[in-house]
Amino acid sequence: MEVFVARSRLALISLLLALLSLSFGSSSSLTSSSSELQILTAERRIDLASHIIRVVLTLKVQNDGASPAKNVLLAFPPPQVKHLALIQAAELTGKKKKKAVHPLDVTPSDHADGPNGAKFFSISLRNPLTTGGSVSIEVSYILTQSLEPFPVEISQSEPQLVLYRDSALILSPYAIKQQTTVIRTPSTKVESFTRVEPSSQIRTELKYGPYENQSPYSYTPILVHFENNNPFAVVEELVREIEISHWGNLQITEHYTLVHNGAKHKGGFSRVEYQSRPTISGVSSFKHLVAKLPPRVHSVYYRDNIGNISTSHLRTSYSKSELEIEPRYPLLGGWRATFVIGYGLPLQDFLFESNDGRRYLNFSFGCPIAETVVNKITNKVVLPEGSKNPSVIVPFSVEHLSETKYTYLDIVGRPVVVLEKENVVPEHNSHFQVYYNFHPMFMLAEPLMLTSVFLFLFVAAVAYLHMDISIRK
Repeated sequence: MEVFVARSRLALISLLLALLSLSFGSSSSLTSSSSELQILTAERRIDLASHIIRVVLTLKVQNDGASPAKNVLLAFPPPQVKHLALIQAAELTGKKKKKAVHPLDVTPSDHADGPNGAKFFSISLRNPLTTGGSVSIEVSYILTQSLEPFPVEISQSEPQLVLYRDSALILSPYAIKQQTTVIRTPSTKVESFTRVEPSSQIRTELKYGPYENQSPYSYTPILVHFENNNPFAVVEELVREIEISHWGNLQITEHYTLVHNGAKHKGGFSRVEYQSRPTISGVSSFKHLVAKLPPRVHSVYYRDNIGNISTSHLRTSYSKSELEIEPRYPLLGGWRATFVIGYGLPLQDFLFESNDGRRYLNFSFGCPIAETVVNKITNKVVLPEGSKNPSVIVPFSVEHLSETKYTYLDIVGRPVVVLEKENVVPEHNSHFQVYYNFHPMFMLAEPLMLTSVFLFLFVAAVAYLHMDISIRK
């Protein structure tokens, strides 16, 4: 009965996709591209091996207009824009072994929305593309939470099946002379996929195309239903506090709220079955994760609301450190866990002095746990008391806030630089810098305060011993 219901739902979804295809087709007939660019060849490779979807789009663009072109537009349907975590572009020059890659700027375009609400991004070319000239561009973008569990609930012994929605044709504001799309799945276990001839399946790859002479905004929806038992590890919130002490230490504290975002678990859970049949029972669950920490890490701890968790393993070397953590229980679909990871680092590895005399922290922004999506990350950099004029350099857009933190022996409080970002993927794990001014005299503030307190107590004790407070004539 459940299989019949699932197939009925899948048939209904296919019908809706067909109607959507008609909608895009009618819109494209009414809307024509005003640009005189055209795409000679387009190849798109979609990697569905994990729950983080990585796409590489290679374009060869030609200018058939009368004036040079400075930008190339990319079009995305609204559902993909919502889950777009990162987009990058580069110009390719040379051939084969002598090929060179030149990064290009990609920004959201101010153009009006295209048919059916399509959104645009603009690629700024290094040099204007002259009439009759062509350029090769490679675009890489990442989509998160774009795989839908189907069915949405599974028992402990069932595999995890998911749906992926896209288009066999590349959505573009330009005409495309020739295009192909290749979709890579984690295994050969593909339940079904929409066939748009020519299309084929070879082992773990689905190939759509080549398609010739497609008009602007062509769109043909497809649906791929396949097995994906990789853990859908999603950190709903990560709050990292980086406390700088000029006495030689950098203290890191990370608070995690982790959830398995795959098909939800239904029914009871059998620990005996889970341990005795690991290849069948709970194949999409995960019971350990690996956090890649900086080298020379020390004083590492891992605990949750109950207390310290001893089921963790730290492997250190000169170039890296890996912390293998295990929650108190395996995480099945829909289950969550909260925990804290803390560690210390040598200050000289991350704090430096710039040419203008300012100090700056150079640290990694993203989540250290591999293959994890972070819905929201907050990096709090606690500067020493007395720091002034903090400024930040981040290689991508973030929300910048300021706070003040009071700890022991603080008088005016410590400045806190707060950096927030949503929809973070492993590719965001690049370095950022926090610059600030600090006078060395402020390092003597706390020792002088302690010395003054002890001196005052000593003088008070001596005065008390020499005072006569007895009542007498």
